[in-house]
Amino acid sequence: MTQQLLMPKATAVWLVDNTALTFDQIAQFCQLHVLEVKAIADGESAQGIKGLDPIQTGQLSRDEIAKAEADSSHKLKLSTPKVHVPELKRRGPRYTPVSKRQDRPNAILWLVRNHPELRDAQISRLVGTTKSTIAQIRDRTHWNSANLTPLDPVTLGLCTQIHLDIEVEKAGKDRPDQVVVREDSTLLPTRETETFAFDTTMPAKKKEDVIDADAVFAKLNSLKKERSDEE
Repeated sequence: MTQQLLMPKATAVWLVDNTALTFDQIAQFCQLHVLEVKAIADGESAQGIKGLDPIQTGQLSRDEIAKAEADSSHKLKLSTPKVHVPELKRRGPRYTPVSKRQDRPNAILWLVRNHPELRDAQISRLVGTTKSTIAQIRDRTHWNSANLTPLDPVTLGLCTQIHLDIEVEKAGKDRPDQVVVREDSTLLPTRETETFAFDTTMPAKKKEDVIDADAVFAKLNSLKKERSDEE
């Protein structure tokens, strides 16, 4: 595990005020830019930051500071910590508090109904359950299936919305897109369309739809003639 300096800017403020170290030495130790250290010394930066003594935090010794003050080319080194705290690595399913374990079947039922794309391993990571319990709830063979109510695991506090969204996104990427095709919207194969006869003849128009101008005028003339004869 790589050791890192705690509160580098606050440490730089203390070193500027309490030591004769150069700006380059402080910048190298605190992982800051030289101009930023100079601004701290001029009072232009970090005015509201209280200095942190690296000697009290066990990250620097007085002998190391004295050696660096005597030699401007000496680079400060972090002191070896007396106690090493190992990193906690979570393995297995997520731990669920005892007070919330009774809500896990309801959360599993909610996930199965609302996100069927999730795999059993993903559900197990979200709510901290076993694959056998998930299978029983899917198959409705769980001992309390009649009394289960689907409840959002985020609302129950079994997982966060961020973790749920991540698992749903992963399941969506692994699942191929399903294209629903209607039977009546597909095109016929070419071997069937090639046998169709193409009729170039236009359908005949109905007689009542065809308007003959000569017949209309002839009828009008005959009507006028009949009226004149009657008069």
